[in-house]
Amino acid sequence: MIGRLLGIDHGLARIGVAVSDALGITATELQVINRKSKAEDFALLNKIATDESVVAIIVGIPHNEAPEGVHTQADTVRLWIERFQQTTSLPIMEWDEQLSSEDAKEIAKRHGRDVRDAIDDLAARVILQSYLNALNDGLATPPPRT
Repeated sequence: MIGRLLGIDHGLARIGVAVSDALGITATELQVINRKSKAEDFALLNKIATDESVVAIIVGIPHNEAPEGVHTQADTVRLWIERFQQTTSLPIMEWDEQLSSEDAKEIAKRHGRDVRDAIDDLAARVILQSYLNALNDGLATPPPRT
């Protein structure tokens, strides 16, 4: 049992949030947060983490191929993680979010969601489930214990 994990899909306008079961087998979408300010976003994420009794946070990192010295979306997310880490004692781990949006669109379609609805929560679920699958296959490092 690894404990419950919080999955995050970071976006410029919204943050998708998902949570795992305590056994680390399944991820479930939780909510979409419409971004306000870093302080408000971090406070809300920390409240969710407390309410859901999570032991670590997994944040999706975009896979960007860019020449050296070119700022990427991955750089933006890593800076956000640095700032978020200052507000929580929980470990925050990065995980490749490649294709999470495409997978989230397919899940949304299967669930009958309107195509205009936000799917950030589903993307967070895909990211977190990918991490859990890799962890259970021995292909990912478990979060550090606090």
